[in-house]
Amino acid sequence: MTGRNGRQPTGRGSRLRARLSLGAHSVAGQVFALQAVIVLLLITAAAVALVVQARVDSERDARHRSLAVAEGFAHSPGLAAALASRNPTPTLQPLAEAARRASGVDFIAVMNTDGVRYTDPIPELIGKRATGDLSRAVAGRSFTETFRGEPSDAVRAVVPVRNAEGVVVGLVGTGIEVANVSMVVEGQLPLLLGAAAGGLALGTAGAALVSRRLRRQTRGLGPAEMTRMNEHHEAVLHAVREGVLIIGADDRLVLANDEARRLLDLTPDSEGRAVADLGLDPRTTELLVSGRVVTDQVHLAGDRLLAVNVRPTKQYRGMSTGSVVTLRDSTELAAVSGRAEVARGRLQLLYDAGVRIGTTLDVVRTAEELSEVAVPRFADFVTVELLDPVLRGDEPSSASGTYSEMRRAAITGIRTDTPLQPAGDVIRFVVPTAPMAAALDAGHAVLAADLNAAMGWRAQDEEGTREALEYGLHSLISVPLQARGVVLGMANFWRADTPEAFDEEDLSFAEELGARAAVSIDNARRFTREHAMAVTLQRRLLPRVLPEQNAVDVAFRYLPAKAGVGGDWFDVIPLPGTRVALVVGDVVGHGVHAAATMGRLRTAVHNFSTLDLPPDELLGHLDELIHRIDQNETGAVPDEDGDDPEGEPEPAAVTGATCLYAIYDPVSGRCTMASAGHPGPALISPDGQVEFPELPAGLPLGVGGMPFETTEFTLAEGSRLALFTDGLVEDRDRDFDTGLRLLGETLSRPGRSPEQACADVLAVMLFPVPSDDIALLVADTRRVEADRIAEWEVPGEASAVSRVRNAGSAQLAAWGLEEISFTTELILSELITNAIRYGSAPVRVRLLRDRTLICEVSDGSSTSPHLRYAATTDEGGRGLFLVAQYADRWGTRYTERGKVIWAELPLTGGGDQEPGPPDLDALENMAW
Repeated sequence: MTGRNGRQPTGRGSRLRARLSLGAHSVAGQVFALQAVIVLLLITAAAVALVVQARVDSERDARHRSLAVAEGFAHSPGLAAALASRNPTPTLQPLAEAARRASGVDFIAVMNTDGVRYTDPIPELIGKRATGDLSRAVAGRSFTETFRGEPSDAVRAVVPVRNAEGVVVGLVGTGIEVANVSMVVEGQLPLLLGAAAGGLALGTAGAALVSRRLRRQTRGLGPAEMTRMNEHHEAVLHAVREGVLIIGADDRLVLANDEARRLLDLTPDSEGRAVADLGLDPRTTELLVSGRVVTDQVHLAGDRLLAVNVRPTKQYRGMSTGSVVTLRDSTELAAVSGRAEVARGRLQLLYDAGVRIGTTLDVVRTAEELSEVAVPRFADFVTVELLDPVLRGDEPSSASGTYSEMRRAAITGIRTDTPLQPAGDVIRFVVPTAPMAAALDAGHAVLAADLNAAMGWRAQDEEGTREALEYGLHSLISVPLQARGVVLGMANFWRADTPEAFDEEDLSFAEELGARAAVSIDNARRFTREHAMAVTLQRRLLPRVLPEQNAVDVAFRYLPAKAGVGGDWFDVIPLPGTRVALVVGDVVGHGVHAAATMGRLRTAVHNFSTLDLPPDELLGHLDELIHRIDQNETGAVPDEDGDDPEGEPEPAAVTGATCLYAIYDPVSGRCTMASAGHPGPALISPDGQVEFPELPAGLPLGVGGMPFETTEFTLAEGSRLALFTDGLVEDRDRDFDTGLRLLGETLSRPGRSPEQACADVLAVMLFPVPSDDIALLVADTRRVEADRIAEWEVPGEASAVSRVRNAGSAQLAAWGLEEISFTTELILSELITNAIRYGSAPVRVRLLRDRTLICEVSDGSSTSPHLRYAATTDEGGRGLFLVAQYADRWGTRYTERGKVIWAELPLTGGGDQEPGPPDLDALENMAW
């Protein structure tokens, strides 16, 4: 291509482009470019950091200034009094504006505790509520924030104003607009950018000087050429694990690398000397100077077996330049291969230990897994000793070097006959120089390569050590098991049949193995402790002894899960009128929280049962109570980290609990029950037929939103009810339907007591390692005999009272209860009189002879009487008071068509004083 005037380009331009191209590919050029880029990045990063720091400092200064002005104005005299006036604005607006101008902030706003402004630089905003969250200031805490919103973005501070009593009566908000904060930073930008430009120029100039000097040193070579030259040299002389010799045509040694010097024992001045003068054996000398081609020839040189290769070098200008010899030490290669195989085996053993140790959360089993994984691949026998607190799950003492005895938790060996003490024995460390005591005192593994020379170990138990040595034990490594800096126990690795003694490499491996096992043992210990705590809490919260009652014959079983105690529970609650409530429930989850939640629910059910509510209403009240508990315990406003303001973690909610509540009446044989997400019971008829009645599916407690429904059915005399939790029938290896079918088959066997039925059910249904708690309640129902029940219809007239009273007295005489006849007549008179006077038809009276005498008077009114004290001038009002005084217990329960007022009396007369015989007919006129 020609130039502008048809001529070729001048040589100066071509040389300049060639130089630039050469510089770009040379090491010096690339170093200059790299340095220039690094300088540019550093200067840019520094400039950005300065801008960001200036912005941060400006915003921090704005926060501090706003907070100082707000606190100063909030604590100014008379501010609290002005806020208490009817119209604070005329008084505070001039003061706020004067303070704003003096302090240099953009606004000072005085507000009430609802955020309504009394002052503001913008008059239109006075009387309007400030936006943003002011709750922290209302609660008494000052704060600063970067506010985004109307009327403008600002860095503001809000400080509470307190009166003389310390009560927050108002708020003071001050701030500087974000735009004004940014202007401060923008004013500094020219200086920052100028400094950055100057630094960039200086850095570039320095890089150019360094690049110029480097170009002279490297003669303009590129990195690829220099790297290739260096790699060739290193590969030939040092990088390879082979000896390399270059022998010239005159049989002189031209070059030898370090490996060749080591293999042939060459002196440092060997290069340049004749091969015959190197002091090598004749056979080696002859091989090196023969010039023949040799491939992997095994050659004996002293005590080494060398694999030798000889090749002639490439001719240069038609002349032979000698030969190249490579040497490999096959003896060391075999040894290296053996060590690599051992290392691979150790790595595999560590991997197996990580997989096999700690598969359960049982302390003893974890110790057994440690002993099993090391035999026979590392040791012939392994013993593991643990401190007694660790075996119990307690925290061991953190003191080191003070352990004198431990309990053997595991022992594993290649043979069953061993001179070592069995598992369960106490192992004592009485000699400080014994390997075990030394390891505990030092805090690291101790090696006794030759037990015959371990005098401390032999002195500890002369008879036992003599038997161990005769048995063949010859080498020992003692490793203290430590986790979190606390000693848990120790592991001892013994060799007997393996001829090689333990060495230092084995010591490091044993310590690594012990460290991994110690973590698993500590995890199991902590789980054991928490499991024991939860089990103790659970058992103390569950009923220990069932209450006495005649309605059902009850047996129960409770088994905590192996993986963690849950919230399963049961209860038997006697109710008025010989009735009884059977309860079973389950709280989702495991641990102490689930057990504590169970205790709260059981207490709530007891409290609600005293109200004698139907099952559906009781579950409804229980569900509402759980809602209130959740709101009270989880309603705290979390801070920025998600914790509550006091720093405590947010409590877990109770949602997920289930409950089955059943009431059995032995008089009528009716059973009513309702379920809150809990499986229904098993109903076993007297002939052994088992059915699982369908119950309306209710939601679990705490979910809320839907009412519960009651199911009622009549039980034949001698029927059996089995209430249970889902842990009995369902597990990972068995679905719910299969478990129900198996449970039905087990319960169908006739002729067994409730205790025998519980034992048989657990024998068949129990899983080897239950993953959930199991609660089982088996109740045989009974009926009250007809001759223990007396009932009368009461006409709605006052004269009927004496007739029913006399009939009741006659019935008590027939039962042989004349001793309590007077008290019973008194109570009947009061209850019947008031039912006729204040209730509505029909009025019925029923006497039940059970553990106590139960007097029941029912009517069609739902109005409940209340106990009160009558004044001395009142003619009536003492009837219910007398009932409460003479009866052991009394109360009211509501039915679908009215109420029943009941009272219980002991079957034998009680009391220190015999009551006088008042006029029972006169008592009929006494009001409630």
